Amino acid sequence: MPDIRLTDEEIRYATLFESMTGVTPLDVVVDSDYNRIIFVVGKNQAALAVGKGGNNVRMLRQIIGRDVEVVEYAETPEELIKNSLYPARVIAVKVTKSPSGNLVAITTVVPEDKGLAIGKNGRNIAKAKLLAKRYYDVDRVVLT
Repeated sequence: MPDIRLTDEEIRYATLFESMTGVTPLDVVVDSDYNRIIFVVGKNQAALAVGKGGNNVRMLRQIIGRDVEVVEYAETPEELIKNSLYPARVIAVKVTKSPSGNLVAITTVVPEDKGLAIGKNGRNIAKAKLLAKRYYDVDRVVLT
């Protein structure tokens, strides 16, 4: 995991998240473009963090006044992108180098889940791009 420094604001959100869910987030990303906060949690911690029926996320959303999203961290860019696009069913993710030297993740989803993977106004694919760049320096995530 890269060395990520949290701001005071992100630390406050992490503390609130932990007190509400019992799960310590590995990272907190404030995404002003989509008025949301993305909490990255450890493996197999997402369900516990979200809570039964999404109760924890719903309460956090009310307190914070922004959308709250939870993503499980992964050791590879492929798995992280897959986790970021959940619940869309991802068939495969292949990270390659473009001719310019940038990393590109070619992501294939079940055809009927393509809209879900993109999300309203592109918010879900933007989340995958944001996290892939932050952790693995992947410059582009392309859906096929």
